[in-house]
Amino acid sequence: MLKTTGLAAVVVPDNVLFEGGAGETVRKKLLETTDLHTILRLPTGVFYANGVKANVIFFDNKPASKTPWTKEIWVYDYRTNVHHTLKKNPLKWDDLKDFITCYNAVIRFKRKETYNAETNPEGQWRKFSYDEIIALDKTSLDITWLKDKSLADLDNLPDPENIATDIIENLESGLASFREIMVKLAK
Repeated sequence: MLKTTGLAAVVVPDNVLFEGGAGETVRKKLLETTDLHTILRLPTGVFYANGVKANVIFFDNKPASKTPWTKEIWVYDYRTNVHHTLKKNPLKWDDLKDFITCYNAVIRFKRKETYNAETNPEGQWRKFSYDEIIALDKTSLDITWLKDKSLADLDNLPDPENIATDIIENLESGLASFREIMVKLAK
């Protein structure tokens, strides 16, 4: 439905980026037929139910070609070591200013990574080549490189209230999934 010169930004739940089978087929086709150039990884509960992680994938549609249109994918990890809640710490416009600067919509081909293994291992903006992506198991686009500080530093755990909120969100998401399965089974 997207015109040949169309541009898109689509919000997708996490599983779309890594599931096998049809999901893998769709990802490969997307990489071949469009220029999938950017993925924004978001924390839980921003677009979907509590406990569901979301991503925004940005791509430009292209005409048919014998070679894949996607050459590189830029990933901005605004999930690892970031915590938002719907009530106490909701996502705000200012939270995405760094991503907008890195995205560089005016001159997209002059982007610069903020990640560097030696000088900035905490950099949230990183580029991956098409070949690197295709080589991943199931052509997974669920890419992460940042270390989760809450897991690495036991002396620096999140507040118990945040841990409890995360547990509740995950349980509610799981229950919602089971309710959907029960409805389908009842038919």
